[in-house]
Amino acid sequence: MKSKELVCRVCGSMAQHIWSTKLLRHDVAYYECPQCAYIQTEEPHWLEEAYSSAINSSDTGILARNQFCMEGTLITLWILGGKHGRVIDVAGGYGVLVRMLRDVGVDALWSDKYAQNQLARGFEDDGQHAFLATSFESFEHFVQPMEELNALLESADSLLISTEFAPEPTPAAKDWWYYGLDHGQHIGFFRRRTLEWMAARHSMRLLSDGRSFHLFTRASVNEFLWNQLIKRRKRFLKMARKGLKSRTWSDYEMLAKPDQQGAG
Repeated sequence: MKSKELVCRVCGSMAQHIWSTKLLRHDVAYYECPQCAYIQTEEPHWLEEAYSSAINSSDTGILARNQFCMEGTLITLWILGGKHGRVIDVAGGYGVLVRMLRDVGVDALWSDKYAQNQLARGFEDDGQHAFLATSFESFEHFVQPMEELNALLESADSLLISTEFAPEPTPAAKDWWYYGLDHGQHIGFFRRRTLEWMAARHSMRLLSDGRSFHLFTRASVNEFLWNQLIKRRKRFLKMARKGLKSRTWSDYEMLAKPDQQGAG
């Protein structure tokens, strides 16, 4: 018998049971918080099974998503006035995004507690404070989202994330692909109200495209302008890149001849 209530893993209110469904081979209950609108699974006891591979096999959009995230990060750095600042990509997976950002001239570093850095080796996070942290397609994986947010905001001035907003009314298990029932790695789902609640706890603003791209910042950035630049990013990439020099060759020289080059 599933519990009718569960403590919300975001705000601590009592979340209400909405339905149960099969996730992998488990019968899993889902709950929705009336306070912050967060949707969560019951305590996720199946994660060892779900993470037999750090990147799930059905993630066919990984490269297209990283291209989008690279462009969105570059536009965000530009509008924040920090394109020469340091970026830490947290939950960076195999290092695809870090390599793409460095190739366009951004000082990006990799961090991930669970995946192996394959494509950005030599450019791991060294613990220094960053201008911007990014964490794409990760918040829906976090067991304790507020704890993860706290750590991210200690590492950087602003934070850019991606996660799909849950539709309203809440869709049934079979009606929304983002529940990820085939891989079991998605255990929490957000709405704007959820992220605004989280941002307010850090006296920060939330900027969102209303769907999947979200920025936590204290900077005085016009949300409409940021949204328009993200939406039309292809038109503005040349301007956003102005003054940046690709790090592809300098990274090669640093890695091939470490005794002759400095990091960065």
